Amino acid sequence: MDASDVISTGMSAERTLVVPPEQTVGYMLEGMPMVFATPMMIQQMELAAYDAVQRHLPSGWVTVGAAVDIRHLAASPVGATVRTTAKVVAVERRIVRFEVASFDGERKIGEGFHARGLINIENFSKRLTGSK
Repeated sequence: MDASDVISTGMSAERTLVVPPEQTVGYMLEGMPMVFATPMMIQQMELAAYDAVQRHLPSGWVTVGAAVDIRHLAASPVGATVRTTAKVVAVERRIVRFEVASFDGERKIGEGFHARGLINIENFSKRLTGSK
């Protein structure tokens, strides 16, 4: 399947998260500040990108993370409400490219680009297990 058959530029989604202690760098690394960790921000960006296109895919098809190019611009403390957006900016045969951003209130705390690959779950699983 060609991604452009079902996905188009401009599709978007948004997620909101209240930063919990277990998603801070201080929770993961002793002595570090209790602020929203970069990997957790990237996770929210990936999930927003997934949300933007998943409902448009036929049964048995999903997207998986393929690339990230992200800048973490500012810290957010425990309890901050982080809003993350993802917007499709390009659709290739099996790759969907997104512009992503995260905000703490009106302040942008992260930005960048993310790519997701389109896969058929059954075929993918067979390749992983060596089944035919």
